[in-house]
Amino acid sequence: MKAIWYEEPGEAAAVLQYGDLEQPSPGPGEVLVRVHASGVNPSDTKFRSGWMGLKQPYPRTIPHNDGAGMIEAVGEGVPPSRVGERVWIYEAQRGSAWGTAADYVVVPAYKAVPLPESFDFAAGASLGVPAMTAHFSVFSDGAVEDKTILVHGGAGAVGMYAIQLAKWGGARAITTVSNEEKAETAAQCGADLVLNYRQEDIVARVREFVGKRGCDRIVDVALAANMEINAKLVARNGVIATYESGNTPQVTIPFYDLLYKNAALRTVLVYAMSEEAHAAAARDINQAINDGALQAKIAAHYPLSETAQAHDALDSGQLIGKVVVDVA
Repeated sequence: MKAIWYEEPGEAAAVLQYGDLEQPSPGPGEVLVRVHASGVNPSDTKFRSGWMGLKQPYPRTIPHNDGAGMIEAVGEGVPPSRVGERVWIYEAQRGSAWGTAADYVVVPAYKAVPLPESFDFAAGASLGVPAMTAHFSVFSDGAVEDKTILVHGGAGAVGMYAIQLAKWGGARAITTVSNEEKAETAAQCGADLVLNYRQEDIVARVREFVGKRGCDRIVDVALAANMEINAKLVARNGVIATYESGNTPQVTIPFYDLLYKNAALRTVLVYAMSEEAHAAAARDINQAINDGALQAKIAAHYPLSETAQAHDALDSGQLIGKVVVDVA
């Protein structure tokens, strides 16, 4: 089979190799998926680069956790009826050297989720990490009906899904963006209020919209930059769910501002979520898709042989939407 792999960390063009590898076979409880599309996430490029000392646990690694395709074979204990099923894949690389940047991938059967007919393979490959991160950030502390959710970075991969899932859950969604193009994207996702953090006073504008009570949930991609804003805007008994600090290892916390509101600061790492949280996310994501409440935005397509260019495009930070590698 054709595949992309690397044997040491480094720049994409320097370490990513393209060629032929032996096709894997499914073991007990596993499925073999013919990959049609492979999604690229920041965690994939960080892991490949050795970001902040990340180690390569395998002599050879096929990158990418997310993907979509069709099940071609099943291992012992998996119903044969799953052969031919369209699926989206999450966390293929968790505990494995076999990612989705290849013609075939073997994953535990539960990580191959039935793909709704309304989503093509590229859209399916854009779910996984960002959609599950968004789901946990929005719903990990309970239902959000009639609540207000502030999403920082509403045109990012996680932010777009967070807005849509919040609306699907019955909440009002406020979001921040950095320019007009991103504002249009966030509005298309259904945000009730879109604010340009480079031009507007976020605290004042949000308070105009929600009043003194504040936001029940805050979903944050740059905690270090937004911590003071969050502390002012989080509601009493509210939750700040953050999946990134803006690449800042140390964040100063205004402790008493949070304490007096009994507010919680929750860090979110999709790879550390429980199996129950993953299952709940997969179920709700598919339901939101079937309800017509969730759409994917694809920024760029690259052939498998140009995966290095796909990594560089993602890392450039210039694209709005997912970068997808077309495999089949």
